[in-house]
Amino acid sequence: MINRRQFILAGGGLSAAFAFGLLPRKAAHAAASGQFEVSYTDQQWHQRLSAAQYHILREQGTEAPYSSPLNDEHRDGLFSCAGCQLPLFSSHTKFDSHTGWPSFYQPLEQAVAQQQDRTFGMVRDEVHCHRCGGHLGHVFDDGPQPTGLRYCMNGLALQFAVQKA
Repeated sequence: MINRRQFILAGGGLSAAFAFGLLPRKAAHAAASGQFEVSYTDQQWHQRLSAAQYHILREQGTEAPYSSPLNDEHRDGLFSCAGCQLPLFSSHTKFDSHTGWPSFYQPLEQAVAQQQDRTFGMVRDEVHCHRCGGHLGHVFDDGPQPTGLRYCMNGLALQFAVQKA
């Protein structure tokens, strides 16, 4: 028989796991809904992506803060979608937000789309790839000028390529 303390601890553990994206969400909430230029079956996405990338891009997961090497990437280049290789952000718009995730103040033209995310009792703006619908992260209004926005992206959702001179 479960006692009150075990019940409370189990509930807190599950809540934390959901809050940090450690448990998968229902498929209905996976990736942005709609028709996209790049579209694969669930099995094909599993073949193309690592398990961690699949969790983030297709199940709206979140990587642990400060876990991405891209957080410390400072070379000139482009950050592209790990799902379809669409260029999303220029290194010229990247900044250190001190949040633990790669952050940008502006995406490239027609690279990302947004939709409202109401999970975990919050209202946020989810950012997804315009071409494949993969979940990238969220955008907040506490970024630097000139936009005042902070595109807080999961590093596993991105690939970096050095820009050739």
